[in-house]
Amino acid sequence: MTQHNSFKAAISGGKKNRTVLKRFERVDLLRKRGEWKDGGRVVGLKKTKPEE
Repeated sequence: MTQHNSFKAAISGGKKNRTVLKRFERVDLLRKRGEWKDGGRVVGLKKTKPEE
């Protein structure tokens, strides 16, 4: 059985920049910007763009 073309590109392709951050990455970024309060809720965080 052969692989679908979309899988082959992912294996051999180069590293792309992610546009979506994981929750802990968003909290770290908000801390750096000074927008995070200690003890704040991690659910429903504001949207953030990754640093470039």
